[in-house]
Amino acid sequence: MSRAGDAYWRPLPPRSGYEETMSTTELPLSLIDAIVVRALEEDLGAGDVTTEACVPEDSRATASGAARKDVVACGIPVAGRVFTTVDPSVRFTANVEEGAKVKAGTVLFTVEGHARSLLTAERVALNLIQRMCGVATATARYVAALPEGSKTRITDTRKTTPGLRLLERYAVRRGGGHNHRNDLGSAVLIKDNHIVAAGGVRTAIERARARAPHTSKIECEVDSLEQLEEALTAGADIVLLDNMDTATVEEAVRRTRGRALLEASGGITLERIGELARAGVDAISVGALTHSTPAADIGLDFTSSSTKPPAK
Repeated sequence: MSRAGDAYWRPLPPRSGYEETMSTTELPLSLIDAIVVRALEEDLGAGDVTTEACVPEDSRATASGAARKDVVACGIPVAGRVFTTVDPSVRFTANVEEGAKVKAGTVLFTVEGHARSLLTAERVALNLIQRMCGVATATARYVAALPEGSKTRITDTRKTTPGLRLLERYAVRRGGGHNHRNDLGSAVLIKDNHIVAAGGVRTAIERARARAPHTSKIECEVDSLEQLEEALTAGADIVLLDNMDTATVEEAVRRTRGRALLEASGGITLERIGELARAGVDAISVGALTHSTPAADIGLDFTSSSTKPPAK
């Protein structure tokens, strides 16, 4: 067997059975591999000195990845890909469905293989699954704060961790939320600095309308009722109500009268979700879902270890 950690420098392993689920969990394997390899390069560029010094090469182990607190399970296939990228011979088993709400102590996955490989992959696998479970769990709390029967959407923003947007936005969906635009090229969103640079709300919207693809809606941020009127008159499809108190949001909904979709954003807290939804906005975008949500507490515990070869 090669040293633990050497494997990921070779061509990436083919899909195993559990990885086939990635096609149904909206995680393209080619994009996941790019994230995994980059993370392993960061953590394993000079090898794993401790593991190679302490653990016999022929030692094998079984380990369980468990939630220390109640969480929404998310990122289990990603953790699995980390282990099998380090060592394709590792056996990885997912024990719960993605998006499931699980109690503290629930075993999310089990992994079996060369002990060196499991130890080498452990930190990267946990870093990714902890981040994803954290985002999914936080999103579920915001969704749960919506009034019963509400049609208001909880959405994320582009305030994501650089390089991890794919994973974090997937986690938002697994938590019951929705995604805003994925990148700068996916939709027109005229922000306050665009308005200043263009010379006003109307001018910015008219220029966007003249140049944007006919399939693209025009969204414009406003921070006052006066700007709202200007955006509606100019034909904005969506208006982002930025940092408005609830009374102003209610007045904005009354004035709009369905002429455009309304999105509340800026300084959104969990406590405000109910009142903003009852005010009648179509969406509430929450940057905190990805820019300041703590990682979930997920641990990996070895449950057995042996230097004997596996039974055939």
